[in-house]
Amino acid sequence: MKKIKITALSVLLMGSMMMSCKDQLDIQNPNQPTPASAATESGVVGLAQGAIYINGFTSSGDKYYDGVVGAFYNGVIGFHEMMGDVVAAEAANTYMNNLSAPNSVTLDDGTVVPNPNSPSQQITLLRNVNVNAQQGGNPGFHEWALMYGLNNAANSVLEVVEKTTFSGDAATKKNTIKAWAYLWKGYAYSRIGSIYYAGLVNNASSSTNGNYLAKEKIIDESNANYDKAAALLGAITNTADYSTIMGALIPSYFQTGKGAVPTTAQFIKNLNTLKARNIIVNTPVASMTAAQWNQILTLTNAGVGASDPVFAGNTNTAGDIFSPLNYSVAARSVGANASGGTYKISERLIQDFNTGDKRLANNFNQFAVWVGNSDRGNAFNTRWGIKDGGNGLAGVMVYTNRTAGMAELYMLGSYEENELMKAEAKLYTGDIAGAATSINTVRTYQGAGLAALASTDLATVKEELRKERRVALAFRGLSFYDARRWGVLDSGRKNAVVISKDGKTINTKATITYGYLDYWDVPDNELAYNPAAAGSAPIKNPKQ
Repeated sequence: MKKIKITALSVLLMGSMMMSCKDQLDIQNPNQPTPASAATESGVVGLAQGAIYINGFTSSGDKYYDGVVGAFYNGVIGFHEMMGDVVAAEAANTYMNNLSAPNSVTLDDGTVVPNPNSPSQQITLLRNVNVNAQQGGNPGFHEWALMYGLNNAANSVLEVVEKTTFSGDAATKKNTIKAWAYLWKGYAYSRIGSIYYAGLVNNASSSTNGNYLAKEKIIDESNANYDKAAALLGAITNTADYSTIMGALIPSYFQTGKGAVPTTAQFIKNLNTLKARNIIVNTPVASMTAAQWNQILTLTNAGVGASDPVFAGNTNTAGDIFSPLNYSVAARSVGANASGGTYKISERLIQDFNTGDKRLANNFNQFAVWVGNSDRGNAFNTRWGIKDGGNGLAGVMVYTNRTAGMAELYMLGSYEENELMKAEAKLYTGDIAGAATSINTVRTYQGAGLAALASTDLATVKEELRKERRVALAFRGLSFYDARRWGVLDSGRKNAVVISKDGKTINTKATITYGYLDYWDVPDNELAYNPAAAGSAPIKNPKQ
């Protein structure tokens, strides 16, 4: 294990990690802009591009190489998808296998298989390793580090842009860059407030403070930044100069498929989808109010549509932003057999596909049963592997394609997520038929080939919505949020498919008791150098 010395994480990543795509943009070192680069249009655009994509999401933003961690979309998102029971891991790097091992599994014959790891509960493990000495070995370190690095990078952009001279419509170009920075600040705060019990608001570069705020306040800060971006975009009238800057901020090889440059109106739609996500993933369904469901309806009705571009990443032949082989959780799940990937496909994900769903046929192959080391997990045995590039069914979505230029990755929201949030809001405001229609729309969009869901029975449509979110949004980092807000973390999952450790018994009525920690404590790697000031919100989740 390679370790690094950690300083206050909220400013740590301002250093050498701010890089850019020099093959696209003529810039100088964007981490330490010289007076010349800070004063030029190309310089500030280079900073705004590289600071976001490199500092926030790749291994250059997290110098801790251990298994898959070190990059956001295959590491941090992988943690979420393991806890959401979409994938699992046998590897012990950064305690990955502990994160995907539930407290216990009760098999069909009544046999109880406890978590074989020591400690035997994930909550205890997370608390035991949340010490500064663990550094990057602490699973809770990485999302905090990367997202505060992203926030700090965006702060730098906002400060530098005020010193820059632009050609053409300077106000439009400046406001486009500022909206870009506020988008990513909003996303960084959203990630922090959606997984940690408390966080920090830092709105100046290379600075921090000890005023820890409750997670709800961090989500408020996320929404405030999304609103700042929307206000700037709504005032832009020079679409040509806006498009010029956005076309330079987004790498050219990202601008394919769904990653095309959005108009200002489409950009705002993406913001609305993200604001709806902030509400839905951070509120238990049992606690949602009618006002919140109506707010989600308002936001999703003005959110990403089927033909709207989204913020999507991709790879080029060099893979200099996201490596084609490793860019996503799905990419790290590819293998020639059920054990071939770093991540193993969960039997519970496969279980959630309806019979005849072409998305299953197009993306997964069934193999001989793989049985992992029984001292590392109690639910990761599987028969399934993901097929790179799909199995060739026309018009059916593909979860991963590791061919350069085809490795499209949803970095923020998507049409499917927006439509399924809309479906859920309809369901809980009495429009059950409307919810079914939205579910059908997503299935048609992804080429599922299923007969239309016609039921208006609440329980039936609710279950189809649960399964559809699992299937349509798999590998996108939303499954853990759903398990948390649906109460699955506490109540467990019944009638689950689990393969016994002998590899011969396929249980179909198993009960999984997860017991995972819903919101993580603030990393000690931060607190050791930036202790909580008087009056701070609690930094530790009281859940035991």
